[in-house]
Amino acid sequence: MLVLGWFRERGCVHCLARDAGVSQTTGYRYLHEGIDVLADQAQDLHQVLNRCRREGMTHVILDGTLIESDRLAGVRDNDNDLWFSRRHEAFGGNVQFLSAPDGTPLWVSDVEPGSTPGITAARIHALPALYKAAADGLPTLADKGYIGAGIGILVPVRRPKGRSEKALHADTRTTNNLIRGVRTLGERAAAELKQRWRILQHVTLSPSRIGDIVRGALVLNGVWK
Repeated sequence: MLVLGWFRERGCVHCLARDAGVSQTTGYRYLHEGIDVLADQAQDLHQVLNRCRREGMTHVILDGTLIESDRLAGVRDNDNDLWFSRRHEAFGGNVQFLSAPDGTPLWVSDVEPGSTPGITAARIHALPALYKAAADGLPTLADKGYIGAGIGILVPVRRPKGRSEKALHADTRTTNNLIRGVRTLGERAAAELKQRWRILQHVTLSPSRIGDIVRGALVLNGVWK
């Protein structure tokens, strides 16, 4: 109940430990153990892609999100804060989501610091397996942030700089609209998971634990639909 309360209500560990009749130190230990147990039940990327092929899915959807968190020390080579995302103007960790065509969240990557671009995180954690899946008939849809990701990762074509969308060929515009329309369902996955499990709105543990925490929420989401 302590672990579930922390995920669902972003509860104060001190209060949750008090209600459970244990010390705050023991409460944190139980919390970390609970996160580990839940995260270990999540399927890895290869298992998820095999399942998608078995179930006859036509595609999967790749998207990234920032899970906001308390600050963690660390700087990049240019002296900028490692865990600060300029795009979101917030501290946190970058995780990559894979969703089914209907928007069901299937898999989440390990965390990368918030300053890491989404396509870089995808190259580290997802793209090699997604290339193989695409070659086997399971392509991936993604947004323009993944332009250049490689064969099998279908993204909209960017319009020419300084030109309107109409500068693109009609066939290209149609393809872009199809990709955007089909991808929209998958992009809801991270938002809905954050809404259901409030701890994902702002993680109060070390950002290095974000990957395990999101995997834990993914498992809980499958148990308590």
